Amino acid sequence: MGKFPPVSEINLNGGEISILKTIGLSGGMVAGKQLTERMEDMDGAEFLDTLGGLMTMDYVLSNKVNIRTMEGVESASFRVNPAHAKELKSAVYPSRKREVKAGRRQRRS
Repeated sequence: MGKFPPVSEINLNGGEISILKTIGLSGGMVAGKQLTERMEDMDGAEFLDTLGGLMTMDYVLSNKVNIRTMEGVESASFRVNPAHAKELKSAVYPSRKREVKAGRRQRRS
């Protein structure tokens, strides 16, 4: 259907996981300045490349379209795309995968 992997096959690298955890997977907005302050241990070019990749994959949304510099990041706001939040939580925290429920409960007679 498209260029994106099926949701069950989301594979994230360490930088992507760090950014997603910093933004938060609950869907709340994070100011770009706050994001850059929390991610100061990551190299600027690597940070921009990783954030750009997450935005290209539509995993992270922003109120600005072109974010190519650290100043652009600082003037924007970011959040995890709610359409992917559940799958991203499973990819970020693989040990927290929930057990699949076994359908509807049967009535007793």
